[in-house]
Amino acid sequence: MPLTVVVGGQFGSEGKGKVTSYLALRDRVDIVVRCGGPNSGHTVDVDGQRYELRLLPCGFLNPNTRLLLAAGSLIAPDILLAEIKAAGIDASRVGVDRNAGIISGDYAEEEKKLLLRDRLGSTLSGTGIAVAYRVLRKPDFKLAKDIPELKPFLTDVSAEVNGVLDKGGKVIIEGTQGFGLSVYHSPHYPYATSRDTTASGFLSEVGVSPRLVTDIVMAVRTYPIRVAGSSGPLLNEVTWEEVRRRSGYPTDIREFTTTTKKLRRVGLFDLELVRRAVMVNRPTQIALHGADYLSYLNKSVRTHEELDHLTRSFITDLENATGVPVSITGTGPANEELIDRGNHFHGAS
Repeated sequence: MPLTVVVGGQFGSEGKGKVTSYLALRDRVDIVVRCGGPNSGHTVDVDGQRYELRLLPCGFLNPNTRLLLAAGSLIAPDILLAEIKAAGIDASRVGVDRNAGIISGDYAEEEKKLLLRDRLGSTLSGTGIAVAYRVLRKPDFKLAKDIPELKPFLTDVSAEVNGVLDKGGKVIIEGTQGFGLSVYHSPHYPYATSRDTTASGFLSEVGVSPRLVTDIVMAVRTYPIRVAGSSGPLLNEVTWEEVRRRSGYPTDIREFTTTTKKLRRVGLFDLELVRRAVMVNRPTQIALHGADYLSYLNKSVRTHEELDHLTRSFITDLENATGVPVSITGTGPANEELIDRGNHFHGAS
């Protein structure tokens, strides 16, 4: 803090929403800014309730946090309004940059005609077409300032963020998807998303200088996932049954995507992908999720010392291989299932 960027180090679904919501409460954050579009979902599990969010920033759990959508965002107004209602928050807390792009109702159909799901595993949310039309500067492409129902939310996100930072306030930029999906840096292009998914890319979307960044928290999973279908290579792909066997989980652990509700693909930990993500993003901290997938003995534990020996060794090896401290360890899907060692490290929030 005061400016933290949360990024994903694999192929998305690494727990960025969990990290963002936790830090927003722990650090009493003034603003959380969400980047990206509704083609990916962030999940918050708290007090037995699950929130699956495709646009609303996960910092909504802190009632004093302002929730902003960046100029680089692509917005489906109906999804945003529904999420504000579902989260039960005061709409005055939400701000949408005037220059955020709008996803028209027929964009998803255009993506379907291009066979994006069949070729690349696209979620067919219309986000990719919106990115393309914005770049082409099509006359009928709309910005948030052109949409009447978004008028109460319009703001200058860059000005708000910079103003709060200049006064010593705290801001989180909530990135989207994961490093391995970056349209520029993915090792598997064209099996990528339609935008950059690095910390520097998110700073550009928001309109804030890299000189102001204090921390970059990179979220990773012990078992990385990709979305279902032809979404691209996944090194050492295994089945959920194999993950369950290895962990000793007594219950079904299969995961489904937030956006399409399809079964996720899962693979073994790919250290080289994470090391490249570290090189490009230069995180100050790593948030490792899925300690319970390494061993069910870790389920819901709240201290590092309670983790089983192999998991503690996994964390030590990851820190040695990347040179980055693991400050947060997830021991289950719920926000409460988390170990926070952030204050033990120099430069931690």
